[in-house]
Amino acid sequence: MEGMLPKLPLASWIDFLVDWMTNTFGGMFDGISEGVEFFVEGIVAGLGFVPSILLIILMSLLAWKVCNWRIALFSFLGLLLIDNLGYWEEMLETLALVLTAVLISIVIGIPVGIWASQNEKVRKVVTPILDLMQTMPAFVYLLPAIFFFSIGVVPGVIASVIFAMPPTIRLTVLGIKQVPADLIEATEAFGSTTKQRLLKVQLPLAMPTIMAGINQSIMLALSMVVIASMVGAPGLGTEVYRAVTQIKTGVGFEAGLAIVVIAILLDRITQNIGKKKQGGTV
Repeated sequence: MEGMLPKLPLASWIDFLVDWMTNTFGGMFDGISEGVEFFVEGIVAGLGFVPSILLIILMSLLAWKVCNWRIALFSFLGLLLIDNLGYWEEMLETLALVLTAVLISIVIGIPVGIWASQNEKVRKVVTPILDLMQTMPAFVYLLPAIFFFSIGVVPGVIASVIFAMPPTIRLTVLGIKQVPADLIEATEAFGSTTKQRLLKVQLPLAMPTIMAGINQSIMLALSMVVIASMVGAPGLGTEVYRAVTQIKTGVGFEAGLAIVVIAILLDRITQNIGKKKQGGTV
């Protein structure tokens, strides 16, 4: 329409930025790609070295210790079903992808959350970035991930990290901010430094909230496995995606059920770890 402002070449700017980053930091991206791939393959190889029935028993015992006998029984029967259906190797690949994405989210997210909780300017910068990360469609993350890391498990992990990291950062900030002001004043009265106050008072009291953020990050990373399969990430998501493209309802249901079992197991374990930490801090 006449009189309207010309369209901003935003797409061209983004393409230019991606090309520039690829050319400038190509070596760094290759190093990250090799490191992430090595870590994921290491987890798969380590878990795959253990016989499936022994790993099922160990994970069930962990669920019993952290949760209760009901979750332990669910864990035993659910993992046994996954093995029986023939998705054990795919389950291990999915678990490795999720654990890697969550570990990266924790390593980056918790320090950023601590920094943002201590510095108002940082928080004001981080908050809109987190809003963008959470509202941007997950498929969009795959485009730059493919450019920077080609196809395979690495772009799937990176996209999962971007999608899953915001809850860890947000709830780390929230947990530290929720520490009662009178406790902060008491530590200041006793002459505690900022580091002492953070490590001995704020972080221990904020740990249940931080664990809730990690729990949410695990769930979001797990929700990305099917989307990540579109760029070559292995695991249960690949089976679901193949079933959708080939209209195999039964296969899709089986693989989807395996994802649900892993999701429930990881959710209950991390929730109960958070509750135990909360009980220990009271």
